[in-house]
Amino acid sequence: QVQLVESGGGSVQAGGSLRLSCSASGPTGCMGWFRQAPGKEREGVAGMYIGDGTTYYADSVKGRFTISRDNAKSTLYLQMASLKPEDTAMYYCAAEVLRFFRGKCDDRRPYNYWGQGTQVTVSS
Repeated sequence: QVQLVESGGGSVQAGGSLRLSCSASGPTGCMGWFRQAPGKEREGVAGMYIGDGTTYYADSVKGRFTISRDNAKSTLYLQMASLKPEDTAMYYCAAEVLRFFRGKCDDRRPYNYWGQGTQVTVSS
């Protein structure tokens, strides 16, 4: 099965940057990043189709966050810049295993493998 472990979270001031990493062995199809703040529902942040590198971003992070993958290291990244207090949340890496790819790697993707999460806190 797919194994996912996130790292790189921390506490930064508004305007700062962080890079999250997700060691991910075995996925096919989509991989993505989600976040969940206390009292809020889980929100899709960014996604990538592993087959060709096509990316998807939530409107709230477009222009600030970049999703990428190092295939040699089997690691998914989320580079976060210009961080805002509203970005504060637990961030989760997600993945799937598919025989055939269809659809989009967006916030509605029914991922079935999840990491344990890494906390990101942005102060004003």
